[in-house]
Amino acid sequence: MHHLNYLVWPDLNWSRKIIERNVDQLWDYRMGTLIDRFEKHVGPVRGVHFHKSQPLFVSGGDDYKILVWNYKLHSCLFTLLGHLDYIRTVQFHHEYPWIVSASDDQTIRIWNWQSRTCISVLTGHNHYVMCASFHPKEDLVVSASLDQTVRVWDIGALRKKTVSSADDILRLSQMNTDFFGGVDAVVKYVLEGHDRGVNWVSFHPTLPLIVSGADDRQVKIWRMNDTKAWEVDSLSGHLNNVSCVLFHARQDIIVSNSEDKSIRVWDATKRTGLQTFRREQDRFWTLSAHPKMNLLAAGHDSGMIVFKLERERPAFSVSGDSLFYIKDRFLRVYEYSIQKDTQLIPIRRPGSNSLNQGPQTLSYSPTENAVLVYSDMDGGSYELYIVPKDSYGRGDTVQEAKRGSGVTALFVARNRFAVLERSSNQVLVKNLRNEIVKKSVLPLATDAIFYAGTGNLLCRAEDRVFLFDLQQRIVLGDLQTSSVRYVVWSQDMESVALLSKHSIVIADKNLAHRCTLHETIRVKSGAWDDNGVFIYTTLAHIKYCLPSGDSGVIKTMDVPVYITKIYGNTIFCLDRDGKNHPIIIDSTEYVFKLSLLRKRYDQVMNMIRNSELCGNAMIAYLQQKGFPQVALYFVKDDKTRFSLALESGNIEKALESAKKIDEKDHWYRLGVEALRQGNTGIVEYAYQRTKNFERLSFHYLITGNLDKLSKMMKIAEVKNDVMGQFHDALYLGDVRERVKILENAGHLPLAYLTASVHGLHDTAERLAAELEDNVPSLPQGRKASLLIPPSPVLCAGDWPLLMVSKGIFEGGLDETGRDAHEDNEEAADADWGEALDIGEVENLQNGDISMVLDEENVQEENEEGGWDLEDLDLPPETPKTASTARSSVFVTPTPGMPVSQIWLQKSSLAAEHAAAGNFDTAVRLLSRQLGIRNFSPLKSLFLDVHMGSHTYLSAFSLAPVILMAAERGWSESASHNVRGPPALVFNFSQLEEKLKAGYKATTAGKFSEALRHFLAILHTVPLIVVETRREIDEVKELIIIVKEYVLGLQMELKRRELKDNPVRQQELAAYFTHCKLQTPHLRLALLNAMTVCYKAQNLSTAATFARRLLETNPTAENQVKLARQILQAAEKNMRDATQLNYDFRNPFVVCGATYVPIYRGQKDVTCPYCNSHFVPSLKGQLCTVCDLAEVGSDASGLLCSPTQIR
Repeated sequence: MHHLNYLVWPDLNWSRKIIERNVDQLWDYRMGTLIDRFEKHVGPVRGVHFHKSQPLFVSGGDDYKILVWNYKLHSCLFTLLGHLDYIRTVQFHHEYPWIVSASDDQTIRIWNWQSRTCISVLTGHNHYVMCASFHPKEDLVVSASLDQTVRVWDIGALRKKTVSSADDILRLSQMNTDFFGGVDAVVKYVLEGHDRGVNWVSFHPTLPLIVSGADDRQVKIWRMNDTKAWEVDSLSGHLNNVSCVLFHARQDIIVSNSEDKSIRVWDATKRTGLQTFRREQDRFWTLSAHPKMNLLAAGHDSGMIVFKLERERPAFSVSGDSLFYIKDRFLRVYEYSIQKDTQLIPIRRPGSNSLNQGPQTLSYSPTENAVLVYSDMDGGSYELYIVPKDSYGRGDTVQEAKRGSGVTALFVARNRFAVLERSSNQVLVKNLRNEIVKKSVLPLATDAIFYAGTGNLLCRAEDRVFLFDLQQRIVLGDLQTSSVRYVVWSQDMESVALLSKHSIVIADKNLAHRCTLHETIRVKSGAWDDNGVFIYTTLAHIKYCLPSGDSGVIKTMDVPVYITKIYGNTIFCLDRDGKNHPIIIDSTEYVFKLSLLRKRYDQVMNMIRNSELCGNAMIAYLQQKGFPQVALYFVKDDKTRFSLALESGNIEKALESAKKIDEKDHWYRLGVEALRQGNTGIVEYAYQRTKNFERLSFHYLITGNLDKLSKMMKIAEVKNDVMGQFHDALYLGDVRERVKILENAGHLPLAYLTASVHGLHDTAERLAAELEDNVPSLPQGRKASLLIPPSPVLCAGDWPLLMVSKGIFEGGLDETGRDAHEDNEEAADADWGEALDIGEVENLQNGDISMVLDEENVQEENEEGGWDLEDLDLPPETPKTASTARSSVFVTPTPGMPVSQIWLQKSSLAAEHAAAGNFDTAVRLLSRQLGIRNFSPLKSLFLDVHMGSHTYLSAFSLAPVILMAAERGWSESASHNVRGPPALVFNFSQLEEKLKAGYKATTAGKFSEALRHFLAILHTVPLIVVETRREIDEVKELIIIVKEYVLGLQMELKRRELKDNPVRQQELAAYFTHCKLQTPHLRLALLNAMTVCYKAQNLSTAATFARRLLETNPTAENQVKLARQILQAAEKNMRDATQLNYDFRNPFVVCGATYVPIYRGQKDVTCPYCNSHFVPSLKGQLCTVCDLAEVGSDASGLLCSPTQIR
């Protein structure tokens, strides 16, 4: 038979799983993580048990061995040998140092794990013993066997013998004499009744009851007294062998599992089935109950599950200073200010044979003192109670509640509550008499509703939540998220936390997403504190979530709690027993992070001085968030301080740490940062400490320090560094020295050429004599040019730095003691140039340098070797206090906020966001304001707006181009610290010019050209910004004018394409006359329609156009003459040859896509941007008039001026 055993450790929330191989696995079931593995058994491990108080567990397997382990030491302490076949179960005694084991060798053995010996063998079963366990209180052992019996053994004599004061050796010898026939353990009862082998048996924790499960698919309950035991009842229902069965530790129920892939829950009193849990693929083998918590564990073929039978979260509601909650079928109130708990009224509920029928949610109306209690009973039901004012403190008032069915019930107003009717997907709003006053159908299939402010509901759909206004019956916002279980609003209703099983989503009141947190273990509850920080609990912790999405642990909890209210540093919680607990927390960490986030640096400084904030996690957080200068004050380690100082640009503190570390890599990094800041003294000092002569020479070249450069050349000569010496001579422009170096190196031809070109004729003649016939010839026709070292940009001293005030964290947060300050000053006063002690070398002849070298070599032997630059002094021309003076008043300037970022923060206008280069937010704004979905036509305009709001300056030929923001309305008198809005390339006057061009092209009959002008206007308007209310109205009016022309011209162009459909040609010509055009263009449209209809013999329709044309008082005589002639002809024969879809008497608008009339009273949908009308079937399609917006979508309206936002 296959077994998988699983035990729960009572205090550490660990579980152990034994599977069909030679390994034990230790799991944290709350985190779902594997903690450890223990491998020593050979073959499957079938039984395991934790000790109640010691860090021990025992395991037994198919290798006939019992192993005792210490899980803290991760070691097997010893092995107990004696069984002759597979070991099925092992268990520690709750009090004595005993282990009981059951084996397929048909025996039960009791071991003393302290003396590591077998103290008793229980024989009597005649088949495999599947299970054996101690009684939780009495001196009894119960066992189950495949011989179809359950046996109860009395081990009272064994207890008396083993705990007596006799010597251990005598006791062992006595035990050995009656090894198989002693009277220390005797069978008290043999329980027969099962028809097949018995797999499991368990004692009741307190009552004289036994429960057993067998291969006959029966669960049997047995009762015993001092003299006998008998069968009480059998529970039938399993469809295969019953693997394991036990009494629940805290409820009057029996839990069993089986190879039929189910777990069944039985009422131990009524002996009826309550609930069944099934798995599709896996058979169940074992069960274990947590001794302290309402948890069960079950092992199956592919693993294990940890579960509970009933929901333990109390139903509660917070109102002001009071907490209303249900405990033991009573409504109670807890007043936070005085921490007083009062019983109010009983909550009566009918009896039920199933689990999880307790109250799930509670909603309270403070003005009416009414309470709504909702539970899952009967598919969802609620009860409405009115709490009498005089019931406070009495709690004995019994009243008949008003009841109803539905999914979730909660108050949405003072005397109105909402109930979700899932079958019809509508919300029923009821009054306190339980009468329906309103019904609202929800737009999406909803399975739960939550409170979202007076008159609003937060509805949970399949993959999202949405805000629904019960009055207007509209959706105010939605957010895609996983299944939300709880919703927590902040006190000001500006923020909401949506709690799912393993995640938290923070959003604002309109469900705009702010941040999402993911947890590995279950999220249980949460509440907002006074600072706007969300505090929440998981199974194991109390944690915080900042508005930025940063989170952390506040406190570790042994048992889950449910936060109800937060006052300062006190969190009020309900536990699973319905008891209120005030928990004091340390909020320093998250308040510190919040202050940083909100840039409240005065609070940050105060907390650094007065709090014990430290640790690698805090340092890493400060670095990640861009505050290395703050992290610097938490760190003692020199290497970490050095890195943080460099990151924050604090060169003085970096120097302090570099001196203490004194490693080449750190000096190099210090030199790079000092060079970036232009601190030439520290650059020089760092290069000297690393003996980087090449960099040092080049440094002297660019700073114009020729004296030190000549000394560097002499040092190179002493060190026999020919290339370094030549480079230094090249930097100095010293031709004679270069000739000398080339000559000494044996490059005589090069020396001769150098001397000749530079006019050193004496030297050249001497070298020519040495070269004899190998004298090189100078190139003919070439003119030599003198190679002169470039003049330095700045001679001596540091680069010019900006004069800025000290940062908030500079100086004020130094190691507040005076001594540290003096140390810093002393370090700063140190002479950076203490390195180059080469004054003596200047006065020596070349031959004397060997003496210096000899002395140096002696020093190298005695000291650390090399050219020790630490012992050299800088000549007095380098100012000693340059860096000190600056360090006391200057700091490295931190980059300011880019102008484009300021534009984004100040504006909600799409044009200004596009100018700042943030096209994403510009797109979102246009989508929300105008319903625009197609941004292809706007791409080039976005780029034009962005490029046009910036100018580009070239400072130096090698320097990068400087980007400058162009501001609208800039003047020299404006403050430098106040940034104006961006200059925009598009303005309203340009659109007026385009409108005139469109009119002109329309008059000339160039309809395609006119259409391009009008569409360009429609595409540009979203990126226009105007200043006054009058201009806003003009922009809106322009959209309507242009829209009419675009629609009319599109119809006219379409008409010209239709050569073979005269009826449709007439209709389109007729519709064109109903567009709101300028009078000259309207006359042309009427003349066109009149002519088309007359040619098609539709004389009656042609006559209507002629009359309308004459009503416009045309100035052209030919138009008047033609109209009158057509009227005369029509009066003789007032009829139409063909029927048109056109009724000029009934007002209509034309569909912008299908070009059919939509008469007054007919349904239509409009474009949210250009307001063109469309037939309802085109809802959701792209508007064919403006080619930008989605037809029928919701939009807030055009924003084109800052005055609209103010």
